Amino acid sequence: MSFYDATVPAFLQILGSLSGLLTKAEAHCKAKNIQPEVLLGARLYPDMLPLSKQVQLACDFAAKGCARLTHSDVPSTPDTEKTFEELRQRLAKTSDYLKTFKPAQFEGADARDVTFPAGPEKTMTLKGQQFLSHVAFPNFYFHATTTHGILRHNGVEIGKRDFLGVS
Repeated sequence: MSFYDATVPAFLQILGSLSGLLTKAEAHCKAKNIQPEVLLGARLYPDMLPLSKQVQLACDFAAKGCARLTHSDVPSTPDTEKTFEELRQRLAKTSDYLKTFKPAQFEGADARDVTFPAGPEKTMTLKGQQFLSHVAFPNFYFHATTTHGILRHNGVEIGKRDFLGVS
């Protein structure tokens, strides 16, 4: 399996499923007469980030992860989304961005040095394989899973198949 095949399709699958989750969440709000901003601001615990930020971060780890692995310009995406539709648009834009990558850009990326932020005014450098398996994927899946968890916790009728995008 190529490094591209191990990376881009995995991100695309979950980005697509997150869009579906948000569609179900929006329908849930309408059916239950819940203001959308209530669910968009929901958290699993008070010190955790809200639903909207979880989606934004999942997008960031996918897009910026691929950019760093291929030594492409890292996109800047301000976090301005305030509605389900705006978050779905961000997911779509992120997916469109990932689809611009070609397999050749990932050749040798597993052994390439990848430098990334590791806190305020601090960076870290890992080989591409370590960056993907220890930073990009775990963070991406954490924020995607937390999105699912927040929605499920708030009564949105979704399950594992929805998370996997195969429902």
